Amino acid sequence: MTMLDDQTTAVTWPAAYPQGYAVVDVETTGLARDDRIVSAAVYRLDAQGNVEDHWYTLVNPERDPGPVWIHGLTSDVLEGAPLFPEVAAELSERLDGRVLVAHNAIFDWSMIAREYARAERTAPTRQRLCTIALSKELRLPLPNHKLESLAAHFGVVQQRAHHALDDARVLAEAFRPSLHAAARDGVRLPLLECRPLTEWSDAPARPPAGYQPSSRQASWRPSRKRPACPHPNPGRYAPGEPLMQGMRVAFSGDTSVDRELLEDRAVEAGLHVATSVSRLTSLLVTNDPDSATSKTAKAASYGTPVIDEAAFTQLLRDVAPARGAVRDPAPAPEPVQTTLPIPAQSPPPVNS
Repeated sequence: MTMLDDQTTAVTWPAAYPQGYAVVDVETTGLARDDRIVSAAVYRLDAQGNVEDHWYTLVNPERDPGPVWIHGLTSDVLEGAPLFPEVAAELSERLDGRVLVAHNAIFDWSMIAREYARAERTAPTRQRLCTIALSKELRLPLPNHKLESLAAHFGVVQQRAHHALDDARVLAEAFRPSLHAAARDGVRLPLLECRPLTEWSDAPARPPAGYQPSSRQASWRPSRKRPACPHPNPGRYAPGEPLMQGMRVAFSGDTSVDRELLEDRAVEAGLHVATSVSRLTSLLVTNDPDSATSKTAKAASYGTPVIDEAAFTQLLRDVAPARGAVRDPAPAPEPVQTTLPIPAQSPPPVNS
């Protein structure tokens, strides 16, 4: 009996919960905008998290496979695999009408949306659910937010860790008890809108006259000067409280969402994006708080609150208006990436 079969069904199911889920894992050639999917797996679950079927495929990325020493998928292995347009219809059938569930879902969704855009198609996904965000909603006592920690918490055994098919299976087995716990306790599921790309260009953005490139990670648009924040700084962020317009937010290290896009969403929400950390900084966002960067060091010395990117994107959903201002809902943040390594071998495509 697996973890998926060993859960009680004596739960009063909230009517507002989704009617089906697609638990997804994709493996890629890297983290950048022009990186490609090399394998994908989907477990379809019903409204209570029971497995209906699963599917797996390799995908020919039409380019160098990237870090073969991590994922083990060589050019020879991928040469005979189908191109993404050849699997897009079947993937669409498995995503259609379901909430996409993934571990750090902003990455998986971003890669899928980009592949569909390249193929001049649109993914049918309308909502996604990140299991990292759900574990935080449930206050699970995890040492970190790695998939292996979530799996260990629920007693799920990883057979081929960091392989798309096994990662999707492990996540499906961990998601079902999480879903039941949320339903039992009346927890709101952290659902986010999926905004599909409607056009795609593989060409880099053309910089304006006089543009000087920076050492920052490449983006699909050039950097530009943002207008000054119109709101006064209300002070530091208090854990457990919402963000407030005017707060000064700094970012450090790699982000799964393109940095400029993440900063744009913060500005649109009424926050002040700071390029450095000072005593006036309200919050530092970093996925690696233990890194020895100048920003993390200054944040530690000043006592500046530090949160990770996933928590920040959740807070961006409902930023409080500046003191004395009339609430004007800010647009939801639009995401992008992180990836998991893949083992040296890959199983053949599975359909059941």
